[in-house]
Amino acid sequence: MTATADIAARFAAGAPACDAWSIRVMRSRSESLYVTRGIVDPVHLGDDLGAMVTVEAAGGIGYAATSDVSAAGLKAAGREALAWAGRTAGRMVAAAGKRQTSAAPVVFDREDRPRLGWDALSRSAKIDRLKASAAALKRGDAIVDWYAGVSFTDEDVVLATSHGDFIRQRRGLVIPGLAASASDGGETQTRTFARGGLMRQGGWDVLEDLGFWNAPERIAEEALELLKAPDCPTGAMDLLLMPDQMYIQIHESIGHPLELDRILGDERNYAGTSFVTPDMFGAYRYGSKLLNVTFDPGVAGEAAAYAFDDDGTPATKQFLIREGMLERGLGGATSQVRINIPGVANSRACNWNRPAIDRMANLNVEAGGSTLDDLMAQVDDGVVMETNTSWSIDDSRNKFQFGCERARLITNGKLGPVVKNPNYRGISATFWRNLKGLGNAATVRVMGTPTCGKGEPNQAIRVGHATPAGLFENVAVFGGG
Repeated sequence: MTATADIAARFAAGAPACDAWSIRVMRSRSESLYVTRGIVDPVHLGDDLGAMVTVEAAGGIGYAATSDVSAAGLKAAGREALAWAGRTAGRMVAAAGKRQTSAAPVVFDREDRPRLGWDALSRSAKIDRLKASAAALKRGDAIVDWYAGVSFTDEDVVLATSHGDFIRQRRGLVIPGLAASASDGGETQTRTFARGGLMRQGGWDVLEDLGFWNAPERIAEEALELLKAPDCPTGAMDLLLMPDQMYIQIHESIGHPLELDRILGDERNYAGTSFVTPDMFGAYRYGSKLLNVTFDPGVAGEAAAYAFDDDGTPATKQFLIREGMLERGLGGATSQVRINIPGVANSRACNWNRPAIDRMANLNVEAGGSTLDDLMAQVDDGVVMETNTSWSIDDSRNKFQFGCERARLITNGKLGPVVKNPNYRGISATFWRNLKGLGNAATVRVMGTPTCGKGEPNQAIRVGHATPAGLFENVAVFGGG
């Protein structure tokens, strides 16, 4: 029996008398290795273990988290959760016990094993590889700041319930980083390895799969190239977004607006509300007919791939937007009961000391049928942008403005010169309706973000976005840093 499973069994042996209980045990071990300007940074190591107990009693629900995973510590957490369930009885916005359970208990145990595990190389060997990558970024005196690094997190999560469910999921997450900043005459430009957006579940092998080792020279050369480039032009024009910018556009202007707890008003004090209202589901045109958006925790390697969410709901692929029409929200079992709108298995917690709430997971735009050349051939006057560098969106997730690291002009269907400081703005409610082209499967990249923030107290969680390149018409583009 694993350590996390043993802790769950220890709680079950002394669980309080109640209508139902669950325990989610999480162990998270991490290692971060970075080389900055040729100097090895201090190694960051983490090992965190604890449990969240949930109790249902007399129509109320109570939580208690503990890092004391002894029998006595777990019993104390059970008593505290039971006391909170008594306090919330009769005051719940959704009745306890509404989550459907299977007739037979669910037993599931999966430990993802990469081709080359994180521990396959010694720490010194990993640092040597990173030192070589950092050295390759220093291509001349104009490169004034540079780093190469990678962080790894190993998560082992067990969910056990009074119904007899036992669900264990273990996975690793690799987040690589490269950056080079070039400066000359008061002008500074930075290029990165997708600004941390290229991440995967897996081990050391992920870095090879992502092309990490071959990227430093290109990143440095593009930083130097940007120093000499003119500013991006200003005007309404066609905009081609590459996947390393598309993913943050999806995240901010599709993912967050569709979270059911946000639509219900739960996030108003901290993360804001949404321009989406309950009556829009099944009736609202969110984008052009090219837009198909899916919740898909089954994409192997994507940052938020999982088989069950943290409430124990089985995760399956679902269309949120189909041919531009809004069908389904991003909400787990509790929110679905409250708002009476279909959702998905995305009740998730960032750690053992947080309750599960509605979160994005793997939220993807399905591929279209165009090659990159096909997309550019549609453009008489436009620009292609890549790699997000700044973002701003209002608290209803409607009006937005994004900046990118690098862009190139497109004239008469052909790629033109590089331009710097590219930005664009728009309104979520109309931007996606201006989608006029989507790249095919060959243009898709699996992206993600490790620190999507939400909830009170705050929860920073990883989210995945697989997306092709996307072409939009009549977009307000402008230059300037």
